[in-house]
Amino acid sequence: MTTYFRPSIDALSPYVPGEQPASKVPVIKLNTNENPYPPSPKALKVLQEIPGELLRRYPHPMAREFRQAASQVLGVPADWILVGNGSDDLLTMIIRACTEPGRSVAYPMPTYVLYRTLAQIQAADVVEVPYPEDYTLPVEALVAAGGAVTFIASPNSPSGTEIPVELLDKLASQVTGVVVIDEAYVDFAETSALDLVKRYENVIVLRTLSKGYSLAGLRLGFGVANPTLLSGLIKVKDSYNVDAVACAVGAAAILDREYKDENAEKVKKSRSEMVTALNEFGFEIWPSQANFLLVRVPASVRAEWLYQQLKERGILVRYFQQSRLADKLRITIGTPEQNAALLDNLSSLLQKS
Repeated sequence: MTTYFRPSIDALSPYVPGEQPASKVPVIKLNTNENPYPPSPKALKVLQEIPGELLRRYPHPMAREFRQAASQVLGVPADWILVGNGSDDLLTMIIRACTEPGRSVAYPMPTYVLYRTLAQIQAADVVEVPYPEDYTLPVEALVAAGGAVTFIASPNSPSGTEIPVELLDKLASQVTGVVVIDEAYVDFAETSALDLVKRYENVIVLRTLSKGYSLAGLRLGFGVANPTLLSGLIKVKDSYNVDAVACAVGAAAILDREYKDENAEKVKKSRSEMVTALNEFGFEIWPSQANFLLVRVPASVRAEWLYQQLKERGILVRYFQQSRLADKLRITIGTPEQNAALLDNLSSLLQKS
């Protein structure tokens, strides 16, 4: 059979995102960790007033407007920030710039499986270090892995667990490669590792506007790191990787922190209420600092069956058919009304089983 691709691409199993139903299909969508609340009104106002001239011209190659806004909010110099088409774009830059065959990528598992996919695209060696059941960071094993890049998601997906900053500090001080701390869900957490970029030249912290800022459809993320580290990533990024609309809307959104924080507090309150309700149903739940919960279903049912039954009732949650996750579901925290509908249907299905 004729092939047109590199052997690593022929052998690749592509990353499969969570199901995205058509926008007009009535469904309670709790499977891909979108924020249940709308974006900032200030951001929407900017979107509605986008001038045609902004679209006629190429955007600024470094997304200057957003970079300056993020600098103001985070209190770091603008040249310590690199903006991307979602934080996944930053992941791609890091893999492109730092890995190749013989230069490995390491990370603890289970975690965001796109790390594996991107490494395989680059034909880099992959070292997957198992998390213990409580998702404590296996620092010594990750150091021993010797990755040119080490990815740590905190809070982690799919577990929702947060890595203590002191453990991330310990890891950064002992590895020789790049440490990527993926803080996609940090807006729902109690701590951040952002200060580590000031202490370690090899650390980059990634953020996204998809979760806390309700802008998953906009595709805007960024990394914060020492300019020495960013200089190599800039070499491999697309020329105009962030469009003018995303830059303008994202700048307005990140500056409206009060609105973002109000919605994050709503999510955290609902998360706590959901934990209590699911515990009463017999679910085992990992302590989450994200906008979702990883739950082990009661022994009386199969996780895949429960996922399918909920789907038939118009409620989407995430089921991962992979090692260590086959008896679990990941449930995004929705609005109080969405959460109540989920719990009502779970109650009915558990009684049925």
